[in-house]
Amino acid sequence: MWQSSPPGSIYDYIRVASFSLGADGCVEQWSSRAEELFGVAARDVVGRDPVEVFVPEEHRGRGHREVAEILDGKEWTGLVPFRMPAAPSGAAGAEGVAEIYVMPSETPTGERGALCLVVDVRALRRIETDLAASQAIFGQSPFGFLLFGMDLAVQRTNRRFAAVFGGAADDHRGRTVHDYLAPPEADRMSAALKRVLETGDSMTDIQITGTEPGSTERRQWSVNLYRVHSGSGRPVGVAGLATDVTRRHRAAREAADARRNLALLNEAGARIGNSLDLETTARELLDVAVPGFCDLASVDLYQGLLSGDEAPPGVTDVTDGSAELRRVAFASAVSDAPLAAPGCVGPGEDPAEITVGSVHRYPFGTPCAKALRTGRARAVHGEDGDLVHSTLAVPMVAHDTVIGLVQFSRTKGSEPFGERDRALATELASRAAVCMDNARLYRREHERALILQRSLLPPGDPEAAGLDIACRYLPGNTATEVGGDWFDVIELPGHRTALVVGDVMGRGLRAAVAMGELRTAVRTLALLDLEPAEVLSALDEIARGLGAPGGAQQASRAAHRSREADLSEVYLATCVYAVYDPVTRRCTFANAGHLPPIVVEPGEEPLLLDVPPGMPLGVGGEPFEEVEVELPEGSLLALYTDGLVESREHPLDEGLRDFRTAMSGPVRPLEDVCDHVLNTLDTRHGEDDIALLMARIQGLPAASVGDWRLPREPRSVGRARELARAQLQSWDLEDLVDTTELLVSELVTNALRYGEGEVRLRLLLDRTLVCEVWDAGLVQPRRRRARDTDEGGRGLQLVGLLSAAWGARRTPRGKTVWFELALPDGESQAATELSVDQLLSMY
Repeated sequence: MWQSSPPGSIYDYIRVASFSLGADGCVEQWSSRAEELFGVAARDVVGRDPVEVFVPEEHRGRGHREVAEILDGKEWTGLVPFRMPAAPSGAAGAEGVAEIYVMPSETPTGERGALCLVVDVRALRRIETDLAASQAIFGQSPFGFLLFGMDLAVQRTNRRFAAVFGGAADDHRGRTVHDYLAPPEADRMSAALKRVLETGDSMTDIQITGTEPGSTERRQWSVNLYRVHSGSGRPVGVAGLATDVTRRHRAAREAADARRNLALLNEAGARIGNSLDLETTARELLDVAVPGFCDLASVDLYQGLLSGDEAPPGVTDVTDGSAELRRVAFASAVSDAPLAAPGCVGPGEDPAEITVGSVHRYPFGTPCAKALRTGRARAVHGEDGDLVHSTLAVPMVAHDTVIGLVQFSRTKGSEPFGERDRALATELASRAAVCMDNARLYRREHERALILQRSLLPPGDPEAAGLDIACRYLPGNTATEVGGDWFDVIELPGHRTALVVGDVMGRGLRAAVAMGELRTAVRTLALLDLEPAEVLSALDEIARGLGAPGGAQQASRAAHRSREADLSEVYLATCVYAVYDPVTRRCTFANAGHLPPIVVEPGEEPLLLDVPPGMPLGVGGEPFEEVEVELPEGSLLALYTDGLVESREHPLDEGLRDFRTAMSGPVRPLEDVCDHVLNTLDTRHGEDDIALLMARIQGLPAASVGDWRLPREPRSVGRARELARAQLQSWDLEDLVDTTELLVSELVTNALRYGEGEVRLRLLLDRTLVCEVWDAGLVQPRRRRARDTDEGGRGLQLVGLLSAAWGARRTPRGKTVWFELALPDGESQAATELSVDQLLSMY
């Protein structure tokens, strides 16, 4: 085809030059290419002998002979050494070797001449070297090489490409990318070829996916494209270099999976187990797994685990399937997903029936039941047409005990689970199982501690003479351990009442046990009728002895021996102890590091009592002080623990201010006041236990008190009987007159015989009748069994037999001996008549 554009052939590279010789052997014509090759213009060479101009002197003889033979009509081809003419500056010209093809010719006049074609041998050698290098690269390259023509058809391939796609290299000539790739990838590759051909911009690392002939395995290639030009710069096609990067992609995918798995495990460590609630922990597990690991998942726990059974939850005698499980959590990232893997339900059962909260069993032969029995994960493959095509049934194992089952499922479009996925699923389930088992054990200990603590608190609403009492106890939530808060209302002789509120520092079963020991000690010390400061001092010794292996004495000795002191466990507690006398309406307080009591007098603002706080129990070394306060009729007294007035969000000062505000206002029933305080303050934080003890002052009326002073003379015994008879008759207690006269006579007689100073007789009427005989003697009466020969010594035995209770206590100016009788219509009836055996036991 005729064309005006450069031919773009081999001549563009070898640059063929021509010139002609006349009959005289001189140059007649000199082409432009000859000027470029030899560097000599036509005007400098035409008409001259070429041998003399170009051939070195030592070769000119042979050159003249060859020219003569050529002019005689002989063709000649060979290599001719030549040298460029000397430069004008006198420098010698460059030397070279030219390949000349000489063809005889005739001049217009019929004379012989010659046409010479000249090629620079150096250009030929470069072309040979380039062809050899290109052939080596093209044929020996380990990468697939293709050359596309201007029509984007394959012009040439190498052996590596042919080895992958079959046949010889020439068999691929004329094919297109659609013969090798599926339509989506082929279209993308064609678009890339067109772009490179049109723009000339190369494209690198084009990721192409396809399959080799006869194989279904998907492979990935990285293709580099660049446009190929002729020697004149005209585009002649596109070259492509393809590298199989399937292994690299597989390694990258495995590395990405490993990073994803590691990220999931890190996320699981941060998010799973933040709550001590089993259901919340199950939801935390699914929040991590869906959709980062699977498309849907569920958690089943053994029903026995949730109900608090002591036996391992998976132990069962049934042989037709698993033990009962409850679905506690379900999560899905796809719509219309089944609630259970189809392979884990029995024939005819609908997976949709297993909803959150339902109790179910897995049939014996299902993969889920096998996973629960063996403790190993099982793979469940879906059937054709199922939305879920791959499921892992993973048992939740904690401390070698299966507590439940997790199902991880993937739907169509997601890769099925592999071995790495199974290992990751097992690790996720194991971590969640350990957290759940820890939560179960903590909940069990929490419940036991709570039961222990509640068993040590006063049952029901306590009652006391001259007091209207209401109390509340709120344990902390399940996220916090049980504290050591306690309160108590203790009846003391003389219708007095001890009010106690304390808080053991620390949490858990240890704090609950310590609280129980201190509460028991308080009740024991209260029965000794000690002063409040003395009670706290004795309690401090007991608290210090709780942490020592040998008790209080060992703790005191350990203070001087560092080794033994290091082995001692410190028990600290705060406590406020108050004793209220309804006759005088006076209350004596002693405080061991506790929050101050609050008093609300009628018509006044709530007031924090200024009771010296003292050191907490268990510290030792400091005495406790007492404060006595007279409380008006109708006053309100509140004792409480720090959980009521202090939390992370509310500092202590703010809580005390809010507490006083809640207690102010109109007079309301005491139960309503307690409810109002708890509803007003922030009591639902659950950070600590809350104990609240409130008492409204209702002193004994003057009509319920009989108080007389008797001279120290024998006739005071008869006078005491008369006063007691008259007082009981005024109270309509004739049924108790005889017994009271007898016991009063006995106590007054003992006071006159063994006591000192003035004798005082007091009768108190409330829920029971109390008789007290006071004197200035310090010697306490002691009950003993009289010998057969003794004429006396049986009075206190008679008092113990006829009264409901009796005792003696010290006073600031002596002692008080008392006895108590139940009222005729009281709940407990004291024996008013002694049996024969009781009378004989006195002798």
